[in-house]
Amino acid sequence: MPSSVEKPDWALIDTVLLDLDGTLLDLAFDNHFWRDVVPAAYAASRSLSVETAREQLTRLARAREGTLDWYCIERWSQELGLDVGALKREAGGRIAWLPGARKFLRSVRAAGKRIVLLTNAHPRTLQIKHERTGVREFVDAAVCSHELGAPKEDPAFWDAGRTVEPFEPVRSLFVDDSPAVLAAARAAGIRWVYGVTRPDSGGEARDHGRFAAVDSVSQLEPEAP
Repeated sequence: MPSSVEKPDWALIDTVLLDLDGTLLDLAFDNHFWRDVVPAAYAASRSLSVETAREQLTRLARAREGTLDWYCIERWSQELGLDVGALKREAGGRIAWLPGARKFLRSVRAAGKRIVLLTNAHPRTLQIKHERTGVREFVDAAVCSHELGAPKEDPAFWDAGRTVEPFEPVRSLFVDDSPAVLAAARAAGIRWVYGVTRPDSGGEARDHGRFAAVDSVSQLEPEAP
């Protein structure tokens, strides 16, 4: 962690709110799935080249970025004429934890903090990833944006989220790999907000600008008593 980044004061934190993909699980799977697996399946179904299919899908995705539809595999299945959930399950061998994530979760639990997963992933996607990793066993609760009717980028998510899983913003820590989501969390009053710069283990570092950032959640791990 850069020396200029304020470290969390764990004595002032009751609840740890965590993103899933790119924070706990390696975004390399999701990037591969949407850049390679889906375009290949779409190309085959439409008699297109993979490159043409990828270009068409990129345009469709950009038009929905930051909305609930962007994250909804049911919506994409309907629009593309593919069973996106089935494709994701078939490709699931690449689903993996990010380095240090499980140790971080164990340390946070040992410190007596409540851990809540806040994800834009569709509930079916979360289930597939849980089957591969057991991620839900490491947290006290999991909230999918689809269950609240708004993505994490939307202030409505945070208002609704506090009714489902009550937390005190000034005594909460939140970690995510999306600058837009970090901004929404800060606007919702979350005291400790951190971005992950290495959400994809094989990708380039992500710049989070004005937000405190770490390469991995492991850098935020509370010290053992």
